[in-house]
Amino acid sequence: MIKIALPAGELRRPISQLLSQVGLDVPGYGEGSRSYRLSLDGRARVRVFRERDIPVQIALGQYHVGICGAAWVEEFLARNPRQGVVKLGSLPLAGPTLFLMAAPSTAQTLADLSRLAEPRIVTEFPHLAEALALALRLPRYRIIPVWGSAEAYPPEDADLALALASHEEEVVKRGLVPLLAVLEGPPVVIAHRQAIKALDMGWVLSALASLGLSSVPGMRLPASLGGLGLRPRPPAREREVLRVALPDGHQKPHVLGALAEAGLSFPGYAEGERRPLGPWDGIEAKVIRPQDMPQMVALGAFDLAFTGRDCFLEHIYRFPSSPVAVALDLGKGAFNMSAVVSVDLPVETMEEAISFWRREGRPLVRIASEFVAIADHYARSRHLWRYRVIPTAGASEGFVPEDADLLIEGTETGRTLAENRLKAIDVLFRSTTCVVVGRHTPTGRRGELLRLLLDSLRPVAVAGSATI
Repeated sequence: MIKIALPAGELRRPISQLLSQVGLDVPGYGEGSRSYRLSLDGRARVRVFRERDIPVQIALGQYHVGICGAAWVEEFLARNPRQGVVKLGSLPLAGPTLFLMAAPSTAQTLADLSRLAEPRIVTEFPHLAEALALALRLPRYRIIPVWGSAEAYPPEDADLALALASHEEEVVKRGLVPLLAVLEGPPVVIAHRQAIKALDMGWVLSALASLGLSSVPGMRLPASLGGLGLRPRPPAREREVLRVALPDGHQKPHVLGALAEAGLSFPGYAEGERRPLGPWDGIEAKVIRPQDMPQMVALGAFDLAFTGRDCFLEHIYRFPSSPVAVALDLGKGAFNMSAVVSVDLPVETMEEAISFWRREGRPLVRIASEFVAIADHYARSRHLWRYRVIPTAGASEGFVPEDADLLIEGTETGRTLAENRLKAIDVLFRSTTCVVVGRHTPTGRRGELLRLLLDSLRPVAVAGSATI
C-alpha cells in the first residue's frame, strides 16, 4: 500500500483543499484531527508529520510520497545530497520565504556584512546557512543552530538570522532588515526514488500533477563578498548586565506562576513582548525557546534561564562537559518522560518489551524521539542489542508502531497517547521547570544580581533542589 506523508501546522487546510479538488480527500486531515494516522479511501495510508521530518521519512523509504515546504527539503538535501529524495514539483500555493535578516544596527545591505569579522548566524536551517556562508566566501563565521524563534537573537546574541517569513514586511515588523530572499518556500511534492520504480503510484502522481506542479525553486546564492576587506571584531568586554532567558510556549505560564509567587516581575513578559524589562536595574531579559536555553547559557550569552529538566538533560547527555548546572527546581510544569509502545504490544514493562523483541528475533529496535540524546542514553542504559534513534520534530505519537517500535516522549495526561493507541511502559524521569545557570559564577554587579535573583526564587523552589 502507498504511504503518504502530509504536513501538520498551517499548511493542513490549504493542502487538504487542493487534494480534495483532485479526488485525494483525506477525512480528518483539514479539520486538524488529533490522530496522526489517517486513510485515503483504503487506497493509501496517510501520516501527519512536522514538516522537517517529512524529507527524512521519504529518504528512508518509510513513506513513498510527501508534501512539505521547500526550505525543509533543501535543508535535508544540503546535508544528504545522495539520499533517495526526488523533487516532483511545487504546489500552486503560497509559502513562506527563507530570508537572511539582520538587526538595523548590524547591516542595512548585504555589502555591510564586510564590516563583520566573524558573523554569528542563528537559524533552524544550519546546512543552508553553511551553504550561504560559503557562497558569500565569508572567511570566518559561526552558525548557531536553534529550535525556533531565530529572529529573536539579533543583535545581542547573533548578527544574522536565517529564518522563514511570509514577506519582507513581516521581517520589518520583527524589527529586522531583510538582506536577502534566499529561498522561496511553496509546498513541494517529493517522492522516494525506488518507490517510484517499484510501486504502482501512477494514480497518486497523476492526481498531484493535475494540480499544475511547477519547478521547485532553488537557493538564491549571492555573489561573493570577497575583496571588501573585513574589519576585526572589537574585543569583547565583560558584561555588566545580568542576562536572563525566559521561555515561550507551554513553559511560559509555569514560569509566570513561579515569578508571581516569588514576588518578581518582568514587565511585558505576560503580554508577549520578546524583550521584557527586568525586575531590577542591571537585568536584561529575552524570550527564547526552552530547548535552546542550555546551549545559550553554555555559550555565555545568558547567565540564568528558566527551562525544563528534559531540555537540560538533552543538552548534558549530548555535551557531558558543558559548563551548565541546575540551580533550582521550581517543581512546576511536571510531566513524565516516558517509554511508549503500541497498546497492541503484549507487554506492560520495558523488560517485557525487550524479551518480546528478542523472542521475535528483531534485529533492530527503532526508537523515535524529539530528544535524541535522551533516547540514546536510555537505549544504552537498557542494554538494547541494536537500535536506531529516529529524530523527530514533534507529532511523535504517530510513529509507533509502523515507523518505530518505541517512542521516548513527554506524557502528562495520557490523552494523546490513548487517541493514538499507545501506552507508557516505563518512566525515565520526572521533568519540571528548572533554573539553569553557568558553572562559573559571574563577579561584580552581575554576580550580586544573580545571587539576589536566586535568593528570591529559592522559597518557591522544591526543598532540597540543587543550588549554587
